[in-house]
Order: sequence, then structure tokens, then C-alpha cells
Amino acid sequence: MRIVSMETAPPADDKGVFDARYLAFLETVTSLRPKLHRYCARMTGSVLDGEDVVQEALFHAYRKLDTFDDARPLAPWLFRIAHNHCIDFLRRRGVRIEAETAAAREAEPAASANPGPSELPGLPIGRAVEHLVLTLPPKERACVLLKDVFDYSLEEISELVGSTVGGVKAALNRGRSKLAPRPEPPAASTAEMTQLLRLYVERFNRRDWDGLRELISADARLEVADRFSGRLVDSPYFSRYEERTIAWKMALGMVDGTPAVVALHPGASGWMPRSLVRLDIVDQHIVGVSDYTHCPWMIPAATSFDVSLVNGEP
Repeated sequence: MRIVSMETAPPADDKGVFDARYLAFLETVTSLRPKLHRYCARMTGSVLDGEDVVQEALFHAYRKLDTFDDARPLAPWLFRIAHNHCIDFLRRRGVRIEAETAAAREAEPAASANPGPSELPGLPIGRAVEHLVLTLPPKERACVLLKDVFDYSLEEISELVGSTVGGVKAALNRGRSKLAPRPEPPAASTAEMTQLLRLYVERFNRRDWDGLRELISADARLEVADRFSGRLVDSPYFSRYEERTIAWKMALGMVDGTPAVVALHPGASGWMPRSLVRLDIVDQHIVGVSDYTHCPWMIPAATSFDVSLVNGEP
């Protein structure tokens, strides 16, 4: 859930369906897509925001394909574009984060002397680092991720982040010295918004499409990753779910600290998370739906994930 209006991005015709050329480009980068998402998710702190940034970056790359030098590898070029979009994303929300950070510091007791470790004693590199880097400034965050998680060389990192090798080394040292386990902050959510999400899930599970439309603004946007971008009213979104042959149900969840709707499919051990849906809410109305049903890499990439079914079913 996010309380903003959605931005349109991908190439689409009047009906919002992605064109064949863009789909072909996405097919070309299929093997790299989960890795790009993992990086953007750690930079933004959310698998949901990370996927949105990846989609923006891939669309930007698609539009710049005529400037790409085919003699060079594609992956670093796409990572550079994705990195720049991550920085833009962080800048857009920077004022709010600074305000929240300042308020949190005022509420915290005075800290003891910072041990300033140069390494991470007792902390495994890789997945553990991914949980911690959100505490770092963007450049340090990027350098630690690219070096300690994605194993890029210093030279490659300097090109990706637009710095020198010396600058990357300095950022790595600063970033590594600041990393230390810290509890995750509680997610902020009002009772009214939670109730709206609960109603959405309950009506979706009853296939009460008319009831769902009562919760959704008439001009609400729909984004189905890699498939559709346009007005929800112009899409066959609900009928597509109605026509599915595999059993499914929706549930409320918390994904990387953000409320989300989780689509569940039956598995060997019961109902299993399959994909995510994010709702954009303004004034107690849903103004945007982002459905990530075609992005199976998102749930495994989440650093925190919890699902609670509406009716308390197992």
C-alpha cells in the first residue's frame, strides 16, 4: 500500500497493452531481471518499490537502445541505468526520510561510543548485508551491495556509480564500518487503511466485482507488470481472475514492512504465496492497483514477509 497516485511508464497503445517490441526486449533480459530487481529492492528497501524502479529502468533502457554499443556487455549498462533510477527514487523521498530519521533520533536514548568496525564480525556476508544496507547513504549502500553481494570489481563499481576507484574504496570503508544489526521499525498504517485493504481482500475472494468497484476510484490506474498500463476501467482485470482455472485466494500481508495483498495458490503444504498486489490509496479510495503476477522473483527476494488470511484460515 502506498498513499500516492501512480505514474504511468511503460510503452503502451491506447488500450494500455504493451507493444510487441518492448515485450521482445523484456524477453532478451529475462535472465538478468531477477538480479536487477534484487539490487533495486535493496537500494529502495522494498521488493515492491524495487520492481517499480526496475520497470522504469528497463523502459528507459528500451528507449535508449539505439545509443547502446553492442560491443559492450549488456548487464553493466542496465545496472548503471537501474542504479541511476534508484538514486532518483531515493532523492524523491529524501525529504520525508530525513524528517523521519530526525524524529527517530530525538526519540532514541543517547548511544554509546560507536565501535566503528572495519568488517562485520560474526555477520555472514551476502543476504545479511542486504538486510542492513538500508541504513547507509545511497552511494555507500550501492558500493557495499555491488561489492559484497554482487561481487563486482572496484573498477566496475566506479563506472556503475559514476565515481573513481578511490571514491569507491572510501565509500566501502565508510559503509562497512556503519553496518550493524538493528531492529526493523514498525510499519506505519492507520486503522482506516487496514480496513480498506481488508474489504478489498474479502470482496476479491467472494468475486464481488461490483463491491470492489465501490472501493476503487472511477479513474484508477492499473499496472500489470510487463503486460498492461492504463485505466483499470479499460482493462479485463477482474474477468481475468474470474476465468483462471487454478484455485486462488487473496490475503493481507506485510512485505518488507509495507502492507500488500498477497495472491495464494494451493501447494503441497496448503495455500502458498504466489504473487503480490500493491494498492495506491488516496482519501480512503483506491486510485491505483499494481499487480506483480508476472514477477515470481519478488517474494523470494523479500527480506521480511508475513501473511494473515482474512478469515483466519490455515
